[in-house]
Amino acid sequence: MKSNSDQLMEALHDIVEGRAVKRSKHELIFQGNNVTEAFIETLRLHQYLPGTVDDIDIKPGERVPAFYIEDHTAYFGWVFWEKFTELRLRKLFGTVVRNPKGDWLIQLPPKSPKIIYVNRSTIFEMDIDRPFEL
Repeated sequence: MKSNSDQLMEALHDIVEGRAVKRSKHELIFQGNNVTEAFIETLRLHQYLPGTVDDIDIKPGERVPAFYIEDHTAYFGWVFWEKFTELRLRKLFGTVVRNPKGDWLIQLPPKSPKIIYVNRSTIFEMDIDRPFEL
């Protein structure tokens, strides 16, 4: 039988890796305790390092996985370039969780000072004309 600590660590790893659980919005409470610090340590073990959207060096048509933590809730999303026109682009973090209008629940632009945890070693290609299909 696994200890509570083992269960917690397995659950945190599953969230970060997207195994056995969908990466989306996760309350970081385990048996009534805030486990945000343990989650941040798990992120570091999986090469998710802190930074801002502006710190992320990606090209249009690329995206990198990231987590944003607010209070005791972790939101999974991507840092990518959003295309408005051929000449107008913006880099942002957008959550996979959507608002009622279908847009990203949380969006962080490059000038936001908010910290996200990004795995810069995992760059994926994406269709810049269809960011909603992330």
